[in-house]
Amino acid sequence: MACACMGGEIVYLVHHGSKPKPLLSTMAPLARSPYTGKSRRLVIAFDIGTTYSGVSYSILTPGEIPEIYPVTRFPHQGLVGGNCKIPTVIYYDKQGKVCATGIDDLGDFEPDEVEDWTKVQWFKMHLRPKSSVTSDAADQITPLPPNKTVIDVFVDFMEYLYHCTRKYIKQTFPNQPDFLVSMDRNNAIDFILTHPNGWEGSQQAQMRQAAVRAKLVPDTDAGHARVHFVTEGEASLHLCIQRGLMTPEMERGEGVLIVDAGGGTIDISAYSRNLAAKEKNTFEEIAAAQCFFQGSIYVTNRARCFIENRLNGSKFQDNIKYIVNAFDKQSKLTFRYRPMYVPANSQEKDTNLGMRFGSLRLEKEDVAGFFKPSIDCIVNAVKEQRRTAKKTISTVFLVGGFAASDWLYNQIEISMKSLGIKFFRPDSNVNKAVADGGVSYFIDHSVTARVSKHAYGISCNAKYDSNDQEHRQRSSQVFRSVDGCQRLRHSFDIILPKDTEVSETKEFRRSYNRTSTDRSDFGDVAVRILCYKGSSPHPRWTDVDAGSYSTLCNIADNGQLINTSRYVSNGGYYIIQYDIILAFGLTELAAQYAWKENVS
Repeated sequence: MACACMGGEIVYLVHHGSKPKPLLSTMAPLARSPYTGKSRRLVIAFDIGTTYSGVSYSILTPGEIPEIYPVTRFPHQGLVGGNCKIPTVIYYDKQGKVCATGIDDLGDFEPDEVEDWTKVQWFKMHLRPKSSVTSDAADQITPLPPNKTVIDVFVDFMEYLYHCTRKYIKQTFPNQPDFLVSMDRNNAIDFILTHPNGWEGSQQAQMRQAAVRAKLVPDTDAGHARVHFVTEGEASLHLCIQRGLMTPEMERGEGVLIVDAGGGTIDISAYSRNLAAKEKNTFEEIAAAQCFFQGSIYVTNRARCFIENRLNGSKFQDNIKYIVNAFDKQSKLTFRYRPMYVPANSQEKDTNLGMRFGSLRLEKEDVAGFFKPSIDCIVNAVKEQRRTAKKTISTVFLVGGFAASDWLYNQIEISMKSLGIKFFRPDSNVNKAVADGGVSYFIDHSVTARVSKHAYGISCNAKYDSNDQEHRQRSSQVFRSVDGCQRLRHSFDIILPKDTEVSETKEFRRSYNRTSTDRSDFGDVAVRILCYKGSSPHPRWTDVDAGSYSTLCNIADNGQLINTSRYVSNGGYYIIQYDIILAFGLTELAAQYAWKENVS
């Protein structure tokens, strides 16, 4: 149980059976400036989590100070107005039609009606980057129904959230019946989609595609521009700042680590206050953000494997699904290192199997084992962030739905104390309101610099250098290009190095050229922007550790570069020259060509 006095000085965490323990002195909540835009806008943030989802919004009116509100009414909600999150669950019939959304318990429906429905949960994890890091996670995710892609499911869920949001706003502001019509007509609705730290350009593109298909925005450049992205870690930081959660160390510019422990992922983000900035609450990232697939669903999956091994082949085999669901929804977050009794939906007794009094007994050592990989992951990630961060990290905030577990919190706290780190678990309302942080990201823009997680560049033909040892090792692969130069293929030319601080306005630019004896070869110039995720600190060749390279995006010139080509008469070939520019200062990659025209 947790409570906060946001207007006062102390946030309390109440442990089971203990006295209130003061955790965190709070500063004044963020003093937000009036909106300076010329016309009204509506900002809506969707936090589509692995297990639970929420929506928040803000109406921006010129000259007025924006306020952020959660959507707190959804169909089938058990406690109307009492919770701002709903289960990330959809039920489909055999034809693939949506039958129910945002509900776990189908008690409101007739049994015959739901008999052939398929429950889809944890679908967000199907969007994860397809890398070796996530391969183990892939085997533990519930499969999608036949003839449904992850984008199809996202579309259905976004449509539901948007419908509920519009209905909620209409009911909340009945004296403004034409407000939403006006926002639609003026294309004045911006959407912020939160996602794990590990999601990249490909995942953002798919989420934007889902937003278009869900009719949040039209399929135009202007429509796409109204869909924005922010990592869940950064959204959580904005929320902490907004709520005035600030330690003296953070005020002095020392680092703070946001550990967002969610249903699917553990997101680790490190920031520090920029003391040189004009705005007081301005932060910059001080280490590359990390993402691990060790969220609460993986605790449940480890429990499932254990329970299946014990009960498969027994008379309780048909109760396994019920027991695992009860562990996930009821027992998991209440574990406190004592034997756990999980409801089993059976009154039969078998002490050898641990079945008694309608429950399955799980020994405390076994349950602690279900949690251990997630706990170890967080502790090791904190140590790694402290090692790589450019400033001292003295404060850690544990947020997210998984943070509600006292066992998780207490075990991490032991390690944090040994490291001399101040460790806090903010008020439970913070853990339920990542969508609030998404809106705050759009309005307050507190983070102005980020750190590149990987090395980004292109594959090209490098000019052969006989003084370079690695070039000499590849001498058998040397070829002569049409301009007469000796070159080597598969060179990885880095445009943006890993662990580089990137301000919002900074561009990273490299110059390139292409040559050909046929000018028409320049009619469509396309380049793949590559991302290297391997362990080499200085990756140089795309055919070495090839599996660690992935395509972040493609850029094309739309047939314009051919107009800049010139003929080299003494060589008998054509050449085009251009720059590739990467901008990573915002939460979404921007890549483009640049070239000179009509220059004598």
